Amino acid sequence: MKRSGYRTIFHIYLIVFLSLLGTVLFAGCLLFLVITIHKPGEGIARSDWPKEFTERFGDQIIFVNTVPQIRQAGLADLQDNGIGVQLLDAFGQEIFSYQKPEEAETAYSNVELLELNQTGRITQEGTTAFIGTVKNAGDECTYVLYFPVNISKVTMYLNGERFAGGKAILLPILLSLLLLVLLSGLLYGFFITKAMKRLMTAVQEISVRRYLPIQNNGVFHDLYESLNTLDKEIRDVDLLREQTDKMREEWIANITHDLKAPLSPIRGYAEMMEETGFKNKEQCRRYTGIMLKNVSYMETLIDDLKLTYQLKNGMFPVKREKQNLIRFLKELAIDILNTPEYENRIIHFETAADVVSFTFDQTLFTRAFRNLIINAFVHGNENTEITLRVLVSDFVLKIDLSDNGRGMRPEITEHLFDRYYRGTDTRQKPEGSGLGLAIARSIIELHGGRISVASVPDIGTTFQIEFLTG
Repeated sequence: MKRSGYRTIFHIYLIVFLSLLGTVLFAGCLLFLVITIHKPGEGIARSDWPKEFTERFGDQIIFVNTVPQIRQAGLADLQDNGIGVQLLDAFGQEIFSYQKPEEAETAYSNVELLELNQTGRITQEGTTAFIGTVKNAGDECTYVLYFPVNISKVTMYLNGERFAGGKAILLPILLSLLLLVLLSGLLYGFFITKAMKRLMTAVQEISVRRYLPIQNNGVFHDLYESLNTLDKEIRDVDLLREQTDKMREEWIANITHDLKAPLSPIRGYAEMMEETGFKNKEQCRRYTGIMLKNVSYMETLIDDLKLTYQLKNGMFPVKREKQNLIRFLKELAIDILNTPEYENRIIHFETAADVVSFTFDQTLFTRAFRNLIINAFVHGNENTEITLRVLVSDFVLKIDLSDNGRGMRPEITEHLFDRYYRGTDTRQKPEGSGLGLAIARSIIELHGGRISVASVPDIGTTFQIEFLTG
């Protein structure tokens, strides 16, 4: 971790240094382009070369009988650099010219010469004019040189006293600023490295579940908030996984017991029938009935497992048909009451309409409502009665299934529809796989509905089912 921290400091420092170096190089290149020009045929020169050339060119002008003339060396110099020239008398009239631009005038007033000297511009692009004067025994000559380069004449007015003193301290100030930037980059690198180490430590603590939420109001406030949220979500997932694993283990233990339970009598009666050799037909018939009953129970458990898997993965073929839901529920209730096991039970039916058209899969609805009704009888007592209420309002179909049984505690109703969960308030272990209510909820949700439960201990339980009909 320590070596990694130093490496991070070095990387940050290197980035800052390279960024600063790149900025300095860019500024230097920009400055070089601004203060240099391309001389005709001689490469690069400083941008003040035309001014210095103009000042030196006065030595190439001589007076012969008060008439100004240009030495042959001066003309050669002008030709080599592509520079044009005009010689003007004291009145601004042209005396002599060589390679001058076509746009140049043959006479200039004092105002025009002053303007030309300040701007250096004539109509031709890429040409700049510079003006000089020579005197000889009272004779004066003005010369204008036309350079084939584009130079902007910029005049700055500065405080002479301060500028003269400032030049001596300008370089130290620039060096100090450079050192300040480098030092700031180094300190910032240490700060970032320390913060990154804290963040890496926090991530490691999250991975081993030792992280404690951090309240940070600094630059990394949002990042720490995200880490706090991540840690909470991971802990919630861990808790949910533990609960799910616990329920799954309990369910596996229950389902294993339930599968072994019917196998024991089947095997026992099969061995007895083998020993008796089927001599007593009445006894053999009784043994066979018991065996078939246990086989049927095992088939029900297996069917529950298969149906749960199919509903969970959307593999069950749904065949919906528009039917009278009232008639369906009444026939289902009658069918359950015709079963010898529940022939003495009571199911009340309350509805304001005789016909309620609804599109559903009859096989799945039979399974769902049968599970709910049988569940109420199994977990109730001998006197438990069930009431079915069907209410139809604007675009909503409501079905309430209530019983006056033992009821359930809140901690049981909270997980009642969970797979692998089998809740009971009785001391006797109920039969079944613990998947009946989960299957009922999956079927109802498959038809676009929702189911909820409300229960009061020793009062009863009500399952509330709603479907949208609009």
